[in-house]
Amino acid sequence: MAVWMCSSASIILPRFPSSPTQTVDWKKKLCKIDTWNDHKNADPLPRSSYRPNCAVPSSSPPSASSSISVSEMSSERSKKVWILTQSKQVMTAAVERGLNTFLFFPHHRFLADEWSSIALIRPLFIKEGEVLDSEKRRIATVFEVSTPQELQLLNPESAQADNVIVDLKDWQMIPAENMVAAFQGSGKTVFAISKSASEAQTFLEALEHGLGGVVLNVEDVEPLLELKDYLDRRNEGQNLLSLSKATITRIEAVGMGDRVCVDLCSLMRPGEGLLVGSFARGLFLVHSECLESNYIASRPFRVNAGPVHAYVCIPGGRTCYLSELKAGKEVIIADQKGRTRTAITGRVKIETRPLVLVEAKAESGTTYSIFLQNAETVALIPPPCTAVPVTSLKLDDEVLLRVQGGARHTGIEIKEFIVES
Repeated sequence: MAVWMCSSASIILPRFPSSPTQTVDWKKKLCKIDTWNDHKNADPLPRSSYRPNCAVPSSSPPSASSSISVSEMSSERSKKVWILTQSKQVMTAAVERGLNTFLFFPHHRFLADEWSSIALIRPLFIKEGEVLDSEKRRIATVFEVSTPQELQLLNPESAQADNVIVDLKDWQMIPAENMVAAFQGSGKTVFAISKSASEAQTFLEALEHGLGGVVLNVEDVEPLLELKDYLDRRNEGQNLLSLSKATITRIEAVGMGDRVCVDLCSLMRPGEGLLVGSFARGLFLVHSECLESNYIASRPFRVNAGPVHAYVCIPGGRTCYLSELKAGKEVIIADQKGRTRTAITGRVKIETRPLVLVEAKAESGTTYSIFLQNAETVALIPPPCTAVPVTSLKLDDEVLLRVQGGARHTGIEIKEFIVES
């Protein structure tokens, strides 16, 4: 067997000594203070030639740096979400989705008391540039950044609490990236005030790792739902998929068909690919084109995934047809150990090419199938190796696939009787 081998109002905020003391919109609270306050360490993508022996790549697959948890754990990659709202509907929706930290102004303490009587929440109170808990312990300090000079003064040494809330009045991405760099490894969590889900996403992805959290300041439920959906999708990268072994039982050239190349906005490593199959109940791990040969350069952003009718795994436990993918849509990248991360589709290319039908039988006795382009650059992933080109597959070879529920409605798994063949 030949294989590929590859080693709505503004917060009352403290200002800087260089700036005059200001009165800010939020109920004209005056506050004065004396001071205020990587890219992946991945190894370079290994390069090697096509070799006839099997080996596991020496470089470990990338961690899912984009994965996000809404829990307030101490993990470096966990993200915190605090809510600032006067809307009971927003509060209810947040609590139902596991978000229970809320910020209040002193004159809204009655809301904190009312909501605490009907839901299990953690109320925090904004007062003179600080955030205090119900026992008046300082939980966070709050700062407004509207100039580059103010941004330069924001650093871990000058921050007086473990949590720092920043209200960015002008630019967003560059200041957020600067804060990610300045506070990395400090043990302090930087929150940015966000008035929309897209704004929150910007802060949580800055400089790849993102800020430690956001304060979502909204009076409408929809941004909260969008943010929670985003967090759930990112959190999938922390989950391990259960992959099963299946034995090749049929390999047959079947003629021409329209196959789909999926070009992603992310680079893939050896052992990574997309989960694709003719049936949603069994998705094969199709390797990316990250490996080089003597005839063609590697394209580590591409997966030659299969024909237009095939299913592909996307976030949210869903599938979609390869023909439905388009620029901007997210897919799930998986490796042979079941580790996953999300990636954005940058381009989809459909061309007519010769296809080969591959069938494999799982240990349960169920047979699964996939059509792939008949080319040396298209490969499946077996348990012990990096990749096996479809042109080198043999009967009784083993490959990896994801076994799951087969009945689907608009890509969502449902429970119903279904027969597919």
